[in-house]
Amino acid sequence: MAMASQEQRYKLIFTTPPQNLPTIKTAVFATGAGSYPGPGGYTEVCFTMPGVGQFRPGNSANPAVGEKGKLEEVGEVRCEILCVGEGIARQAVDALKQ
Repeated sequence: MAMASQEQRYKLIFTTPPQNLPTIKTAVFATGAGSYPGPGGYTEVCFTMPGVGQFRPGNSANPAVGEKGKLEEVGEVRCEILCVGEGIARQAVDALKQ
C-alpha cells in the first residue's frame, strides 16, 4: 500500500458570486490545488455551499454593488479546496487574487 503524501495540508476557503465560481475554480485547480493525495488520483476536488453575504460600504468606499452606508445582502458561494504543500497553497492564493 502506498503512503499518502506527508506534506503540509492547507484549506483554501473563499466566497464568490455564483457566476464567477467556474472561472475561479479552473484557475485554482490549474495550480494543482484540489488534488487529493491518496489512492484513486482524484483531482479538482472541492466543497461548495450557497449562502448570503452581507456588508455595509463605508463613506470612503466606491462599491461595485450597493450604496455607501446601506446594508447590502448578496448571494454568494463558499468554496473549500485542499492544497497539499505550501507551494501549491501559495500558487492557489495567487490564482485566486487574479
